[in-house]
Amino acid sequence: MAEGTKMEVKQCPACGAKWINGQLFWATGKPGRDIDLSGLVCNMLERVNPEKAQTCINQCKGNEGGETWKGRLEKIKEDLDKEM
Repeated sequence: MAEGTKMEVKQCPACGAKWINGQLFWATGKPGRDIDLSGLVCNMLERVNPEKAQTCINQCKGNEGGETWKGRLEKIKEDLDKEM
């Protein structure tokens, strides 16, 4: 990083997700998409713990789209059907 360049890090108090200079990064270190985090974590948290979900900072919270657990389950089923 160039001298004098600031790095902005934001962490969601609801789930611990981190954004570095506006880019979401998964715990694995790989870059992610806000809409995927919403589908996999934020929207689920809204159903399970609405009070905690109120502190979520993901700008895509509440939006549908991206990765979801339902979508991942369907992909697993498709992959299993191919194997059989």
